[in-house]
Amino acid sequence: MKNRLKVLRAEHNWSQAQLSTYLGVSRQTVNALETGKYDPSLPLAFKIARLFQLPLEEIFQDDCQSQQ
Repeated sequence: MKNRLKVLRAEHNWSQAQLSTYLGVSRQTVNALETGKYDPSLPLAFKIARLFQLPLEEIFQDDCQSQQ
């Protein structure tokens, strides 16, 4: 799953550690999300969307959809 998490975090001038605190996850989890090594659970995806005040579709995109 592709995501815009790194870009959004940078737009807010947040470090990975700051974002991890806001989301209640480890910095390593934020890193794994940003690099595509980990797909968030649905509750975490909604939490991220609420934090950035964006719809899920503007943050996350299925790899299969991006290839069409």
